[in-house]
Amino acid sequence: VQLQASGGGLVQPGGSLRLSCAASGGTLSRFGMGWFRQAPGTEREFVAQITDNGGSTYYGDPAKGRFTISRDNAKNTVFLQMNSLKPEDTAVYYCAANRYYSYTPHPRDYAHWGQGTLVTVSS
Repeated sequence: VQLQASGGGLVQPGGSLRLSCAASGGTLSRFGMGWFRQAPGTEREFVAQITDNGGSTYYGDPAKGRFTISRDNAKNTVFLQMNSLKPEDTAVYYCAANRYYSYTPHPRDYAHWGQGTLVTVSS
């Protein structure tokens, strides 16, 4: 499955963005989907995950209470709604697909990755 992330951009602190991850070449409903982010000089960080049927969601500490992951399997797309953005949220955001784990925050467990979309939070 190929993944294409989009929706990044420049936003002021306190603003919102909605990222999308569109899949092709496969059926997204077979995969648990995650969002990760990576700022320059840092390791890739777990943001959120949603199970294959959308029944459960999990969030990393930076995302709790501000971000919401969702999916539309009919459209083969996963979303990340980000609210109350902070400058420290600035990073490249990646979507990823994992076939075997209902919950995993480890990048190594995700076999398929999108190319990333840059989110910059700055005034």
